Amino acid sequence: MEAKLEKRYGLPTAIAMVVGIVVGSGVFFKAEKILTATGGNLKQGILAWVIGGIIMISCAYTFSVMATKYEYINGIVDYAEATMGGKYAYYVGWFMALIYYPTITSVLAWVSARYTCVIFGFPITGGECMTIAGFYLIANFALNSLSPVLAGKFQVSTTVIKLIPLSLMAIIGTFTGLRSGMTLYNFTHYVSQSTPNGLFTAVVAACFAYEGWIIATCINAELKNAKRNLPLALISGTFIIMTVYILYYIGLAGAVENEVIMAGGEAGAKLAFQTVFSSVGGSLLFIFVIISCLGTLNGLMLGCTRGIYSIAARGLGPKPQIFSQIDPSTNMPANSAILGLLLCSTWLFYFYGANLTDSWFGFFSFDSSELPIVTLYALYIPIFIMFMVKGNDLNFFNRILMPCLSLAGCIFMMIAAWFAHGIAVIAYLIVFLAIMSTAAFLLRKTKRPLEK
Repeated sequence: MEAKLEKRYGLPTAIAMVVGIVVGSGVFFKAEKILTATGGNLKQGILAWVIGGIIMISCAYTFSVMATKYEYINGIVDYAEATMGGKYAYYVGWFMALIYYPTITSVLAWVSARYTCVIFGFPITGGECMTIAGFYLIANFALNSLSPVLAGKFQVSTTVIKLIPLSLMAIIGTFTGLRSGMTLYNFTHYVSQSTPNGLFTAVVAACFAYEGWIIATCINAELKNAKRNLPLALISGTFIIMTVYILYYIGLAGAVENEVIMAGGEAGAKLAFQTVFSSVGGSLLFIFVIISCLGTLNGLMLGCTRGIYSIAARGLGPKPQIFSQIDPSTNMPANSAILGLLLCSTWLFYFYGANLTDSWFGFFSFDSSELPIVTLYALYIPIFIMFMVKGNDLNFFNRILMPCLSLAGCIFMMIAAWFAHGIAVIAYLIVFLAIMSTAAFLLRKTKRPLEK
C-alpha cells in the first residue's frame, strides 16, 4: 500500500505554528524602523501595525474560508488548483518549492546565526556567522526529517518561549511607562517630522514582520480535522500576533524615550529591555531572539521539506516517482526534504554574495528576504478573484467583502515593493522568470493533462 502523510497535528500545534512562524526577529527590530519612518509618532506607528495586521488577517481569513472547502496535500497549492486549475497550481508549487521556502529559510538561518555571533563576539558577516548558519540549516533539516513529531513539539515550545519577552515588555513596560510618565511623553512628543512616505514605509516594515502565516497551510493534509482546525488556527493565530505586536510596541514606549530607541539601531530593543529588566535582562534578550529565530526557522523548514513533494504528489515536476516517496519509518517525504536542504544552501550562498559582500552578482544582486514575499502576494490575486467567481454557495461577506479587502492588501504590497527596491525588482523578475521557465519546460515533457 502506498504510504501517505499521517494526521498527526492537533489544533494547539497548528496555532503555535502560525504564531511561531510569524513571530521572529522582525518584531524586535522592526519597531525601530517604524519609529524612524514616522519620526517617533507613536500613534502613526500603531496605525501602521494595525494596517499591516489587517492585510495579514484579511488574507488569512479568506484562505480559512477556502480551507473549509478544499483539502489535499499542500495548502496554498490546493487553493490555487481549486480556483485557477492544475496548471496555475503547478507554477505556484514550483515557486514555493524553489524560491519562496528556500530563500526565506536561508535568511532565517543567517539571522539566527547573526545573533549567536553577537553573544560570542564574532563578526556578523564573516565566516564564523556563515558556518553557524549552515549548521542551523542542517540541524533543523535533521529535526524535521527524522522526527516530525519532535519538530512539532519544538515549534510549540519555541512559540511559548519567544512570547515571554514580548509579553513581559508589553505588560511591565506599559505599567512602568504609565507610572513614570514615559508613555504619555512618547505619545505626545515627536522626534522629527515623518518622511513623506512615512506611514507607507512603516506599513511595509510591519507587513514584513507579519509574513509567514501562509506556510502553516502546508500541513493541512497532516492536520487532524483540518477543515475545522486550520481556519481556527489561521484566524486565532493572526489575531494573537497583531495583538502581541501592538502591545509590545506600546510597552517599548514605556521603557525609554523614542529617540533613544531610534538612535540605538538594532540595539534599540536591547536598550529598552536593559532599562526595564537591568543589564542582565538586556543580555538575555539576545538568547530569546535566537530562540525566536530558531522557532521561525523550524516552521519554515517544515514547509521547505515538503515543497517539491507537493508537486511530485500530483505526478509533476522532476522525477515525481522519486520526490513523492514517503519514508515508511519517519512518514516524511525524505527525498523532497533533501532537495529542500540543497535549495536552502544555494540561496544562502546567494544571499551572502548579494547582500553581505561587494555584490558578487552585480546587477543581479537583490534582497532575497523580501521580494519573494511580495511575489507571493501577487500570486494570491488571481486566486482571490476566481474564488469570488466560483464561491456561489458563500454569503456576501465571505465571497466578496473579505476577498476584496485581501486583494487591496496584495496590490498595496506590489506597489510598496517598487518604491522600496527600485531597479532591483527588475533583476529579481529576470531570475524569477528563468526559474519559472524551467517549470514550463518540465511541464511540456509531462504526459499528464492538466486543467488550465
